Amino acid sequence: MAKSNFPQKKSSNKDKKNDKKTPRFPIWIYVVLFLVLIAFNLYFVPGNSSERIKYSEFLEYVEEGYVKEITITNQVEIQGDYSEKAFEEGLVERPTPDDNSWTNTSEGSSGSFATTMLEGDEIRSLLDENNVVYDVRIEEDWFSGILIWLIPIALIIIFWIFIFRRMNPGQQVLNIGKNKASLYDKQTESKVSFKDVAGLEEAKAEVEEVVEFLSNPQKFTRLGGTLPKGVLLVGPPGTGKTLLAKATAGEADVPFFSLSGSDFVEMFVGVGAARVRDLFKQAKEKAPCIVFIDEIDSIGRTRGRGMAMSSNDERENTLNQLLSEMDGFNSDKGVIIMAATNRPDILDSALLRPGRFDRQIMIDKPDLKGRMQVLEVHSRNLELSENIDLKVLASQTPGFAGAELANLCNEAALYAARRDKDKVEMVDFQDAIERVVAGLEKKNKLISPNERKIVAYHESGHAIVGWMLEYTDPVLKVSIVPRGFAALGYTLQTPLEDRFLMTTEELDDKICALLGGRVAEEIIFGRVSTGAQNDLERITNMAFAMVAEYGMSDELGYLSLKDSNSPENSYGFNKKYSEHTAQQIDEAVRGIIQRNYQRTLDLLKKHEEKLDVMAQTLLEKEVLNHHDLREMLGDRPSGNYPEGIFENTGSDKSTTNGSPKVSDHEKKETTNGAKKVDEQPKSEKENKIKESEEEDKNE
Repeated sequence: MAKSNFPQKKSSNKDKKNDKKTPRFPIWIYVVLFLVLIAFNLYFVPGNSSERIKYSEFLEYVEEGYVKEITITNQVEIQGDYSEKAFEEGLVERPTPDDNSWTNTSEGSSGSFATTMLEGDEIRSLLDENNVVYDVRIEEDWFSGILIWLIPIALIIIFWIFIFRRMNPGQQVLNIGKNKASLYDKQTESKVSFKDVAGLEEAKAEVEEVVEFLSNPQKFTRLGGTLPKGVLLVGPPGTGKTLLAKATAGEADVPFFSLSGSDFVEMFVGVGAARVRDLFKQAKEKAPCIVFIDEIDSIGRTRGRGMAMSSNDERENTLNQLLSEMDGFNSDKGVIIMAATNRPDILDSALLRPGRFDRQIMIDKPDLKGRMQVLEVHSRNLELSENIDLKVLASQTPGFAGAELANLCNEAALYAARRDKDKVEMVDFQDAIERVVAGLEKKNKLISPNERKIVAYHESGHAIVGWMLEYTDPVLKVSIVPRGFAALGYTLQTPLEDRFLMTTEELDDKICALLGGRVAEEIIFGRVSTGAQNDLERITNMAFAMVAEYGMSDELGYLSLKDSNSPENSYGFNKKYSEHTAQQIDEAVRGIIQRNYQRTLDLLKKHEEKLDVMAQTLLEKEVLNHHDLREMLGDRPSGNYPEGIFENTGSDKSTTNGSPKVSDHEKKETTNGAKKVDEQPKSEKENKIKESEEEDKNE
């Protein structure tokens, strides 16, 4: 039986004791010891106690017979002793025998002298004439020599250490095996709770079990059960995996280690494994705690893939150590490993087996209700106007992740501040949606009148086909104002609801809507442009998927040739079909596109007059909203509209349901006859933001 409670207080006391066992040694102590040694050397180490005389006096003393013997050092320094004659005549006092025990020198005169001779002066003959005993010595100053060598080397080492630390902080040689995890302690960091995580109710319910285990383990261990040692958060980028892990630590009120999978990767062999060991060692000391590894796919890829024979892969060594640590420690000690990735398909199977990361929590993009909750969280700190309807905004942004919704709120606040408003209004959010999805407006972009006319008819073709067919998403806006990098025009459509399945009729109608622009150019001008390149690419991929993946063709029947486990090899060298089948696929794809091309051609020829009217209106107004489209084209034959868009004509709260599909024209490299696009009137701009935005790009 495991213990009912974790010894949190004892653990903290233990940490304090460990801190006391390893006291810091201040550097000023070393400085004081160094100064004491210098002082001892200056005052207590014996030095030269000889009397200093002038060189001229030395020569006179030699001639008078006052010098007994001398020693010449390095051809310059002279040290000598006085003769008995000097003492008798009172030139110097005779030294006393009482010595100082500290300095090892006699009090009074020492009976010796020292002087410095002229370099190169020849005094040997003088010394011989006066019977002076002399000796010559050559002494080397070893301390000065060492300094001459050590000082430059020390300066180079200090400079190298300084540069090394500035370039790679935390990568010092002594710390290279230490892990780089950031510790968010409950006492020092602001808490993130589940209230800050919105739109992830199912995932939060799974994670709450982890929180309950850390706070009340007896509930799980009393029956012999254990919590999974590893919890893997799986989901697209920006859905809140890291935020959910932080909220888990905040709710559990335990230390939270956070690091990325790339922090284990280093150019030195064995460093990654050493950091894994150090991480788990610290985690056990801080237990109960949570260790969160973000982007674990950087070290958790399937082993052996793409490796040369007998090669050493540092990433695999790190993964092996991680597998060993996870399998070797007991989760009942309160150490929970959480990891996040958006590519679970490439993770090693040993990492996902029971006993390691055996629990996977799917964090998907939020639905309509989830988007409303996310917008509520991110709009808390915004000064909102009374006309803000978060349900309308949520319905206009299907497919948006939490990070994208946060960016949307921030863009809306920036738009409001740029316009010197006191509060953020609905119009700011609508402009922000277009900014996030379609890109920045480029009203000053120079486009030739001929190209502008082609764009107008192209977008009109998209709009008419999308309006008239039953299974296409309703068209809510058509514009020939350039946006983004290469979009010269776009058609905004919005789905009536979140869709997960599509029928053959719906896919056929979508292909017709994408063909509308190219067919309109062919009908009006008798020639085609490069603006439909992206449309053609999309319809080709769509028709190919209908034939080879969804089994929607009579030629192949109910066959799916795509390998979900290895999508990149489905149609390449490892394809599962013959050349004859490949030819059948080509013919079936061409047949689908040709059939829908004929449908689109017949539809646009039937409404050719409306095509001319819409294109001319676009050339004048640049932007048409859903009210303009209904006035020119009449009611949709299917009668399906997003909820509420025609109920409140003058309201900013026109409800739309979906994000934009934009069909853009690819920029053509022609500057002849270039013309500056007139800026859109403010009234039309306020109308256009009522629509939702999901783009069908023609790049």
